[in-house]
Amino acid sequence: MSDSASGYLRHFVACNRHDPSRYVPFVIAGTRYGFVEKSLAGLLRQKISGFIGDENTLALDLTLTDFKARSFVLDEAAVYLSEYFGEKRRGEMYPLITRLDEKPIAQIDRDAAHWFGIREWSVFLNGIVRRPEGVFLWVAQRAMSKREDPGKLDSMVGGGHAIGFTIEETLQKESEEEAGLYPEITRNAHFVKSLPYRMAYNNGLRDGILMIYDLEMPEGGAPHNRDGEVAAFHLMPLPEVAALARDTDRIIYDSNLVMIDFLFRHGGMDTQDPEYGLLAQLLGQGA
Repeated sequence: MSDSASGYLRHFVACNRHDPSRYVPFVIAGTRYGFVEKSLAGLLRQKISGFIGDENTLALDLTLTDFKARSFVLDEAAVYLSEYFGEKRRGEMYPLITRLDEKPIAQIDRDAAHWFGIREWSVFLNGIVRRPEGVFLWVAQRAMSKREDPGKLDSMVGGGHAIGFTIEETLQKESEEEAGLYPEITRNAHFVKSLPYRMAYNNGLRDGILMIYDLEMPEGGAPHNRDGEVAAFHLMPLPEVAALARDTDRIIYDSNLVMIDFLFRHGGMDTQDPEYGLLAQLLGQGA
């Protein structure tokens, strides 16, 4: 994809823009769990006991053989880097895993995960309303108190996969907190696909997997926020969602991919759009 891409494609370009030559693998017990910027890898080897490696890799010392010991070193690094870059921590922990069905080898603060290029899974729930005049989508507007992209538009529900939760439990938790949707409603959601992206982000690398779900919502069954992270919900017809994704930057970066996928699957995209064929490939739909 060219950096000169426009329309929908520019969001895929933005969400996959990084220079692989700037990073080295981050390894624990012989397995790669992320990527770290070369300069940051050198800093960590110098400042935090427990990191080893050379100019081509960053690794945890092999004497760190259990979850607690590895997590302790990663937490020390998170504290150091938060102070170094002047960023705050939320204290939510993410698992270090290579697959969703495996036991975490360690945990890391959510706000430090990108410095190590740790694979981050997140759930996104599309709220669908069908009317005689067409398909509508519930779109959230992020609260101005949000640290990342305050006020921007977002999926109805979106949240990261914290340690101690399955993906299904994460979907349930985030749906209750963000949209007031209880299990008797969200159990009707169906998984659509996983969508990867990898982008340079705040002196690190965000290596994400978007787990996308669809949920048919009843007419009049508006979502309502419970945790203060959403300022409002807007029910939008697909042409309005399409215009926002194609022509503006009002939607947060990862939700752009989720909404573009939704538009593609639900007939909200012009098949004569010059980007249609490439978007089909990127979304795993075939040309």
